[in-house]
This record gives sequence, C-alpha cells and structure tokens, in this order.
Amino acid sequence: MKQLRFTRKIFSISLIVFCNYGLAQDRLTGKPFATRSVVITQHTMACTSHPLATAAALDVLRKGGNAIDAAIAANAVLGVVEPEMNGIGGDLFAMVYDAKSSRLFGLNSSGRSPGHLTLAEFKSRGLTSIPQTGPLAVSAPGCVDGWYELHNRFGHLPMSEILSYAINYAKDGFPLADEAAYYWAKTGEATGLDHNFTSLYLPDGHAPKRGEIFKNPQLANTLEKIAIYGRDYFYKGEIAKVIDGFMKQNGGFLSSEDLGEQKATWVEPLSTNYRGYDVWELPPNSQGIAVLQMLNILEGFDFSKIPFGSAQHIHLFVEAKRLAYEDRAKYYADMDFAKVPVARLISKKYADARRFLIDSVRASANLSSGDSLLDGGETVYLTIADNDGNMISLIQSNFSVFGSRMVPDNLGFVLQNRGRLFTLSEGFNNTYAPHKRPFHTIIPAFVTRNGKPFMSFGVMGGGFQPLGQVEVLMNMIDFGMNEQEAGDAPRIDHHGSSEPTGEQGHGAGTIFLESGFSEETIRGLIDMGYQVGFQEPGNYGGYQCIRVDTQRKVYFGASDPRKDGMAAGY
Repeated sequence: MKQLRFTRKIFSISLIVFCNYGLAQDRLTGKPFATRSVVITQHTMACTSHPLATAAALDVLRKGGNAIDAAIAANAVLGVVEPEMNGIGGDLFAMVYDAKSSRLFGLNSSGRSPGHLTLAEFKSRGLTSIPQTGPLAVSAPGCVDGWYELHNRFGHLPMSEILSYAINYAKDGFPLADEAAYYWAKTGEATGLDHNFTSLYLPDGHAPKRGEIFKNPQLANTLEKIAIYGRDYFYKGEIAKVIDGFMKQNGGFLSSEDLGEQKATWVEPLSTNYRGYDVWELPPNSQGIAVLQMLNILEGFDFSKIPFGSAQHIHLFVEAKRLAYEDRAKYYADMDFAKVPVARLISKKYADARRFLIDSVRASANLSSGDSLLDGGETVYLTIADNDGNMISLIQSNFSVFGSRMVPDNLGFVLQNRGRLFTLSEGFNNTYAPHKRPFHTIIPAFVTRNGKPFMSFGVMGGGFQPLGQVEVLMNMIDFGMNEQEAGDAPRIDHHGSSEPTGEQGHGAGTIFLESGFSEETIRGLIDMGYQVGFQEPGNYGGYQCIRVDTQRKVYFGASDPRKDGMAAGY
C-alpha cells in the first residue's frame, strides 16, 4: 500500500490510502487489471447483473425463446432478486436489433408525471426541489408496458412461461447476493420507513443478510396476474385501482387515470460515427445523446499519442464531458414539451465549435451551454443475443435505491421516484409539468460497424452513465482493450457540471478516480487546475457487454466485477 501526500486541492480528504483492491491476481493473458477472461460462445449470450437472471435468460433461449423473450425473463427476475435497483414500479428503455429486417428499433417506456399534480402545488408547499422519497416523486411506471410492447412486436414464447422464473423466485425465495445485502442494510438504517415497506423488505424487523433466503409472495401473486391477464391488469385493472387508492391515502397524486394513459413509444435511435464505429443512443427525454456529443468532441484528439490513464487523457475526457453536460442541463427533456435541437447538438460541426473551447493543458474555469451556436442513482442493465442474431440492449430502474420507498398494499414492489429529476425552477426545458416525462438517466447503447451489429452494451449508474459508456468505447477503440478489460479498467467520474434540476456547476469541478491511476497522473491533474477526490466504489456504475463477430458468428460477453453479475452462453 502506498500513501499519497498532497497538500493542495484534494477534495474532502486529508489522507488518501491508495490500494489496488480492484486488481486481479496475475494472469496469463490480458491487462493486469482484468478480473477474468471474456466469455466466448457460438450460439447465444446473456449478460446481466445477477447470475439467477442470466441463468433464466439462458433457459428461455434453450426452450426456443429469442433474445427479447430472454431479456424480459431476466428483467423480471432482477426485479425479484434486486428490488432495490429495479422492478415493475420503474421505467424501461431498450434497443432491439432485429436480424430478420437488419434494423435497430428503440423503445422509450418511461412514465409521465401525475395529471393532477401541478407546479403550483409544489410552490404552495414551499418546495424548491422534489423530495427524494415519498409520494411527490412518483411518476407512472413504464416497465410492464415496455415488456408487452417488446413482446407484442418481437416475442415468441408466451408471457406465462417468460415470467415463470421470476414468479418462482418470488414464491419460493432466493439467497440474497452481496450488493443487494449491502444496499438493503443501508436502507434498513433509514428513518421514516412506512409499514408497507418495512413489513415487506425488513421481515422480522431487520434487513435480510447475505445468503439469507428472501421470499416475496405478494410480488409472486402480482406477476402471476400480469402473466395471465396481460398489461391492462396492471394499467387498467386491479393493480391500477390499488395504486390509486394507496396514493390517495398517502398524499400522492398518481391515479388510475394516469396509469390508464401510460403508453410506451417506439423511437428512432440516433447515432454518430466515432473512428469508423456507429454508436447508437435513444433521443431525449433520456440523456443518451450526451454520449454522442462527448464522442464527437473527443474524436478531434489523437489518442494514439496519449496513453490511457495519463493526465492528458483524463483532462480531455473531462472537458468533453463538461461541455456536453452543460447542454444536457439546458436542453434535454421530454420533446413533447420542449424544443430540443437534437440534430445540431449531435452534429460534427457543433462539436468542432465546442472543442475549440478546450485548453489542451489547463482546466477551463467555467463553461456554458452552446446557446449562440444552436440558435437559427439505481439501475440494472442487461443484454442478450440469440442464435438467429437478434440482440437487445435493455436498461430498467427505480431511480434511487428502493425508489420512492412507497409500497402499494399487497403488491410486493416499490414505486419509482423518477419525478425527482424534474426541476421546480421555471423556464427550463425540464421544468415540472403534469403529464410530462422527466429527464431520464438510464440509457441502453448499441454499436454497429459497416451497417452490421458490433456491440450491445450499457453502464449503470445514474448521471454517470454517459461517462461510463464513453470510457468503455475509448478503452476498446482508442486503447485496444478487449470487452472485459474495457469494463474492468479503472474509471473516471466528474462532478461539477450543471444538473437537469437547475443546479449550476462552478469552476472545473472535482475528478473522482478509482484505484489504479498513478500518482503522476493525479499530480498532473492537480497542476491543470482540478480538484481530485475519491468516492465510494458503488458510484462508478456497472457494465454488461456483448460483442458479435458477424463473420465467424461468435459472441464475446463481459460482465462488470463491480456488480454481482455474470456473462454466460452456449
């Protein structure tokens, strides 16, 4: 272990212990930070954040289901075994590569704000931001709607069979994994948890521990009814009535009317070309185009002459992020309510003008959105590929750990708190309004090359997700890493850019680094004008990836060691 002694601009710490906890044992092949080999298969691949979900996906594929069937099954299982991260009370986004048509489809299944909750209501309560938990943060859940949209268009097996894995784990129980146990315990220490939450998730008065069997018969019953009666049982039937009554009793506004109006939207994915690779994201209200903006800016620098992990690499990456995130704060929002100049934001011409603002040797003091040029928290990610070449990139979330912490009577799941990401300040694209989709952090990604599928991937982690995706792409394209190395490499986070809630960034902000970067790099960043800090490991996201070699018909799978997940196939 090595102690680093710095006397200036170290953020929130007086002593740093820098240890290589993220490094694997000596390996015959691969980078020294690689934790395992890439999984390589011929027929199918499933990469999720939990082994039980991966196993369910593979079983669906063996029974004749396709990648979309397997993804729905895996997502449903994740809602049972990782309820702190996701579930049917949350939202869903996906991209599907359909091998038959050789087309990429995008699905936005995020929910809208309650129709009877107004900005004036928040103002009357003296609120300047939407509370993190509780009824005011709840927006309509889009997950189940998303499942049925995907299944109606691409599915093969019946939903009763697809959801049977999740139903069985909820009914019979499952042993709690490491990360779930950690977050469960932290939430169990919180005050103000209501009876429905504690009776469901803190049985016998305590959070279940690692390896302890947890059962959720309420959720099993809910999923069984959804499997039998379909999406309308959730949005127009008994579940909608229960949610409506529960919200009214607890000071909430989400109604059965709001649920009945929920409808996922098929959208056209957007792309930019980065050094010969077409990177695809979904349009706002998601933050996906921040990835495209960052890549366009970074493409103007020659990273063949800039080593991975050097101060110059991190500086240019962070400056590109700062520029993109200023635009993200100003423009990204529900495009039914706001004019978002998407085509110009992701254009190469705009990137050229923004890149001009970067000083190659010094952090910029302040940056702003490109007005003059443009005028005239918690999540699961999974990806599946099948024997026919279909691939799906799917992300689903409650937003924060256990979302709003609101558990409707006897349904077995929490409602999301995605409404938290609206701003209550007037005049912003993302200012709160009824029937509006909030700014969204969760973003699935896809990459094609020469018109053929190349990679399906994603990085969990709230506002960090565009940073994580760009880091993975740079690691592979610019620095020559394989799929597992690209995800295992130490990561860079940055705080300080303006937020979609209206909070403004100040100065160069703070760079947070995972273990694995050198003292020389840290000193170089400080000399460039940055603050450098370290944060809890869970803030650097979690990654899953499938790359396809279409010529040899081989899949390469990777799963992030920061999570409990697994890549597997046959």
